[in-house]
Amino acid sequence: MPESNIRRAVLANGVRLATERMPHVRSVAVGVWLTRGSRHEPVEHTGIAHFVEHMLFKGTPTRSAEEIAQQVDSIGGQIDAFTSKEYAGYYLKVLDEHLPLAVDILADLITNPLFSAEDIEKEKKVILEEIKMVEDTPDDLVHEIFAEGFWAGHPLGRPILGTPASVMSLDRATLTRYFANTYVASNFVVVAVGNLDHDNVQALLERALEGLPHTGPDSDDLPPVTASTIQVRRKELEQSHVVFGTPALPQHHPERYAGYALNTTLGGSMSSRLFQNVREKRGLAYAVFSGLSAYQDAGALSIYAGCANDVVAELIEVVVAEIRQMKAGGLDEVELRRAKDHLKGSLMLGLESTSSRMSHLARQEMYRDRTAGLDEMLAAIERVTAEDVLRLADRFFTNGSLAVTVLGNVNGLKVTSDQLAL
Repeated sequence: MPESNIRRAVLANGVRLATERMPHVRSVAVGVWLTRGSRHEPVEHTGIAHFVEHMLFKGTPTRSAEEIAQQVDSIGGQIDAFTSKEYAGYYLKVLDEHLPLAVDILADLITNPLFSAEDIEKEKKVILEEIKMVEDTPDDLVHEIFAEGFWAGHPLGRPILGTPASVMSLDRATLTRYFANTYVASNFVVVAVGNLDHDNVQALLERALEGLPHTGPDSDDLPPVTASTIQVRRKELEQSHVVFGTPALPQHHPERYAGYALNTTLGGSMSSRLFQNVREKRGLAYAVFSGLSAYQDAGALSIYAGCANDVVAELIEVVVAEIRQMKAGGLDEVELRRAKDHLKGSLMLGLESTSSRMSHLARQEMYRDRTAGLDEMLAAIERVTAEDVLRLADRFFTNGSLAVTVLGNVNGLKVTSDQLAL
């Protein structure tokens, strides 16, 4: 990611802008990123961030919901949005010649939503179905249950979608008040990547976003405290779903590249220890993998596996044994080299599209307020040593740190802290 192609600016109203010019493509991906997510919601309005995201596509004074869809389709564009724990994103990918319209549509969505009472009631039904869909998708549901126990009593443990009760309680006054306080210039980062001219993008945005309020109330960001919770929930399923987790590093921690290498080796690739020993050698699970979740002030390393109901105890034993082995033996040079090359390849392949580069650049802007070039990131991966990884394994996997959640038809299953001892 050559630094010379990346430019940054702050609009007159305080919105941050970052662009990357890629003259060899004919598209532009442009996204508006809101630095507020579900962790910033008041507890009594759980799910409001996600609800507002839905409402922004329901029409503005100048465009109906149908017209928004028709305008995007008429230029072959791709529009999408999402809400996460710490931010929300609205983005459009279009041919370079349609960038002015893309900016106009996105600006209209985030500045002029109608919030009609009729649309609010309809959308409640839609989101209630979305919540039911999670309940019927056990590999999603087990992660929700795990998060609730692991981040106990903290907003990070609450579901992004909210609960049926919290969604049904939302009304127009509550939604418009949240929108007015949250969708302000100081909370926005705009990122555009593709065949573009930075000055032109900045000029388009200055005009399109000039009506945004500059600031809103500060959010309460209380750092989370994790809990080594053991949870077993019985549900009539053909398969049991298990999630393990332990505290890890926050976003952009200096040791994060060692964390990536640790995760890759443990369960983040097909050659990882968990994949090879749980699936390939023992045949205990079809899906088994580990992953890192990183927030501004906390993080987690989690391991997921889906297995037959009668082998859950064996699966737990094998996974804990692999973690103990990682702590005891660390990595040899061959394993470390493979992890580094996997990370480098994944990073470079993942940055080949304008959309993925836009998302990457947006996260850098939101969490670091600076941009790391590709060469800088590759060099950081290369500097990781086996000792760095072993030190992090000792830090992540302390005795008593491991939480576990089991979801399935597991009558009478008992999981004890002794079984999870590291």
